[in-house]
Amino acid sequence: MSRAERIVATLLAHAGIAINGPEPWDIRVHDPGLFPRVLRDKSLGLGEAYMEKWWDCDCLDEFFRRVCVAELDAWARKSLPLVLDTFLERLLNRQTRRKSKTVAKRHYDLGNEMFLSWLDPHNQYSCAYFAGTDDLETAQRQKLDLIRRKLDVRPGQAVLDIGCGWGGLSRYLAEHCGCTVTGVNISHEQVAYAKKCAAARGLSVEIVERDYRDLDGRFDKVVSVGMFEHVGQKNHRDFMRAVSRAMRDGGTFLLHTIAANVSSTGCDPWIRKYIFPGGSLPSLAQISRAAEGLFVIEDAHNLGPHYDKTLMAWRERFKAAWPGMRDRFPESFRRMWEYYLLSCAGAFRARAVQLWQLVMTKPGTPQPPCRVE
Repeated sequence: MSRAERIVATLLAHAGIAINGPEPWDIRVHDPGLFPRVLRDKSLGLGEAYMEKWWDCDCLDEFFRRVCVAELDAWARKSLPLVLDTFLERLLNRQTRRKSKTVAKRHYDLGNEMFLSWLDPHNQYSCAYFAGTDDLETAQRQKLDLIRRKLDVRPGQAVLDIGCGWGGLSRYLAEHCGCTVTGVNISHEQVAYAKKCAAARGLSVEIVERDYRDLDGRFDKVVSVGMFEHVGQKNHRDFMRAVSRAMRDGGTFLLHTIAANVSSTGCDPWIRKYIFPGGSLPSLAQISRAAEGLFVIEDAHNLGPHYDKTLMAWRERFKAAWPGMRDRFPESFRRMWEYYLLSCAGAFRARAVQLWQLVMTKPGTPQPPCRVE
């Protein structure tokens, strides 16, 4: 056993994980170069080595739950590349109008067919709400209705959906509330699909390819689901100001976002490189500071455990859809997505990250009926 392997084995033992052991969360190593690579590149090296088939694990989600509970992810954050990335994040704005389009091109514009082959009929690429159900499609519909009820959307009201994705929430609100919805997004592929779907159903939905910093119009309700993670800590306050300008007095704003437990900048370097370029998980404290003086936080609802179930359901659906994708994507792409979905599920299960739904109003607004389950 090499020195590098002894160090890695000792670290993993703290999490109850063995190298080439019998448990489903133990790792099977195919290339001994894994050990010095992990010591050098930490989480980035671990993820890249998995994509390259240097190691395997029958239960990646449990592997990562154990890693997070043992706080080995904190050890991984001490890598030189991550320290440099954190320094640059504090120094530079890496989520400018131009740079923000990178995540749209590299992730969301992979092709509507790829995503929609395994998402639910409402095309929801965000945390579902598994209240009394284990079915993803039901849970996603419950999430949409939970948002509707928290916002208390009424017929004739104008709603702004920031980061509208494929338009599922916009269509749902227009159809069930009799409101008009404007959805904004910077992903060309998503915008094209959302426009087509809304037009085909004759709904009062307008989809616009636009950055949140360029919003115009005034709205009774504002909602943003799964987009704030792409804003970046240098732009949190600008985002809140943009929402405040867009929302009429007496209106309600719902923010649905993944969040870290501790204030920091950036996120896991493997996730940033391969999944969400420029991604940055805010903490509840950072969100609150950004909203200070602009909004009153009326309700905070933690849906974190529901995201674990969502990710596990996505993994099964992605796995079932893969035969139809393998001609367009290499095997490393499949392993990358498997690693992404299952590592995130393990992190949510370990309570290392959370999913917050926050309802906000402008100061002086009577409290809306937003505390719903």
